[in-house]
Amino acid sequence: MKCVILAAGEGRRMRPLTYTRPKVMLPIANKPILEWNLLNAIKAGIKEFIFVIGYKSEMVREYFEDGKKWNVNIEYVNQGKPMGTAHAIGLVKSFVEDNFIVLCGDTIFGKDDIKRIAKNEMSMGLYEVEDAKEYGIVEMKENKIIKIHEKMKEPFSNVINAGIYHFTSKIFDFIEKTEISPRGEYEITDSINLFLREETMTGILMKEWKDVGYPWHLLDANEEILKKLESKIEGHVEENVTLNGNVIVGENSVIKSGSYIEGPVIIGDNCKIGPNCYIRPYTAIGNNCHVGNACEVKNSIIMDNSNVPHQNYVGDSIIGSNCNLGAGTKIANLRFDKKNIKVFLNGEKIDTKRRKLGAIIGDNVQTGINSMINVGAMIGNNVFIGPGAIAKGEIKPYARVM
Repeated sequence: MKCVILAAGEGRRMRPLTYTRPKVMLPIANKPILEWNLLNAIKAGIKEFIFVIGYKSEMVREYFEDGKKWNVNIEYVNQGKPMGTAHAIGLVKSFVEDNFIVLCGDTIFGKDDIKRIAKNEMSMGLYEVEDAKEYGIVEMKENKIIKIHEKMKEPFSNVINAGIYHFTSKIFDFIEKTEISPRGEYEITDSINLFLREETMTGILMKEWKDVGYPWHLLDANEEILKKLESKIEGHVEENVTLNGNVIVGENSVIKSGSYIEGPVIIGDNCKIGPNCYIRPYTAIGNNCHVGNACEVKNSIIMDNSNVPHQNYVGDSIIGSNCNLGAGTKIANLRFDKKNIKVFLNGEKIDTKRRKLGAIIGDNVQTGINSMINVGAMIGNNVFIGPGAIAKGEIKPYARVM
């Protein structure tokens, strides 16, 4: 059986991080979201994969190639213009046999749930959430699906479409009958609703499911995955270093004297950490990074080739690739009134429902000495923040803050 993973979208709600990469390539615990799904599907016994790609597809191809690194086979289908999930699945018709499973590549599924879906023909994964307004609500009768209702203002249930399916080739007949939606796309949920008028489909409640809809959801997923990882030291740890809890240190990385690392923490390859820095739990530091003297990093994701080198504070933040914080740059992560932090994203004000959130910073951002970044700042790629400047709100790519 082949596993189709939908990985074509940009992920506009994940800006500014997706200005320079597809959503499925955003890192959690130093692996792309797409890789976590690949690994879990492999553990579920699947060896044949089809990635449906589109936006910045070369990044996916270059990273995964033909799948030999994972001892599997990966084929690629390029969607081209994004025209919806039904259109994407319809493109794989000639690549699959009668039974195949489909995963939305930007949601993380557990291996046991993938295995259960694979065993149940014409089934769909379900998940129970606290707030179902942003999802497709699934109407059920016993274990059979009656209809999927998209994004209701007043949901009648908290059971949602989890974005994982086991289809037979029958689904292609209904994809061909699917009309364009009000969003201007061909939606697989519309195809399934057409199918349900004539056939039956089983709903299976998922045990592990993590939706990554907005940038700050990466921090939640990062925490969950780091909790499950075990210590592994492949680099060099100098004397007078304290490692508490589970800490992973990659090849050729050096943890210099005076550093205090409180796990769970993951540090990639070829990093220089310290001396005299404090790295707090749920932090993921990518490859070729530098965290230097008198710096503190807490509950954050720092992507490859970025530096937090001199007297910096980074809390509850995401820093893209190839960034450099000038000496004394600090990122605020808590309002004075302790209320939820709201951000501006694509011009819309959004309640993150988090009391603590620092900055979401795109690739190639540089800050000058003693610059300051306010809570909830959304900073696009290739932005320059000058010495002593204060950055706040939504800052578009290539801007200058002086």
